[in-house]
Amino acid sequence: MAARSRAAGRRSPRPARRAAEAPSPERPLAVPFAAFFGLLVAAEDVYLAWLLWTPETGWDWFMGGPLLLAVLAVAGAALVLTGRARGWLVLAVAALLPLIGLLVLAGFFAVLGGTQEVWSTLLLVVGPLTCLGLALRGPVREWTRARRSTGGRRDRARAR
Repeated sequence: MAARSRAAGRRSPRPARRAAEAPSPERPLAVPFAAFFGLLVAAEDVYLAWLLWTPETGWDWFMGGPLLLAVLAVAGAALVLTGRARGWLVLAVAALLPLIGLLVLAGFFAVLGGTQEVWSTLLLVVGPLTCLGLALRGPVREWTRARRSTGGRRDRARAR
C-alpha cells in the first residue's frame, strides 16, 4: 500500500518551465511592415541598377553598389522578420544609404532644371524613408534586441 501512495502520475520527459522564463513575446504589427518596406527598398535598388545598364556597355562595376544595397536590404528584412539581434540596424543602414543617394540625385536634377525627374526621384524616396522610419521604431528595435537565455548549458548541468 505504501508503494501505491508514492507513485505519482506519469511525468513528461521535458523539463518543467522555470518561473523566470517568460513566454516569447508576440511579434509587433510594425515588424512585417518594416520587412515589406525593406523588400521594397531592395526592389528600388535593383531598379536603379537596371537604369544604369545599357546594351552597349552591359554590366559594369558601378552597378555593384545598388545590387549590394539590394542584398543588404533583403538580409535586413529577413533579420527583422525573424527577430534576430540587431536586425533593425541592418535594415536601417540598408534604407539610409539609398535615401541619401536619392536625395542627392533629386538635388542634382533640381539644379539641372528637370522637374519631372525631380518628382520621379522624390517618389522613389518614399520606400527608403518609410523603411527607415519603421526600422527605427521602438517595437521593431525591441523585437530584434539580443535576448539572453535564462538557462544555458552550465545551468542545466548544475541542475542535474
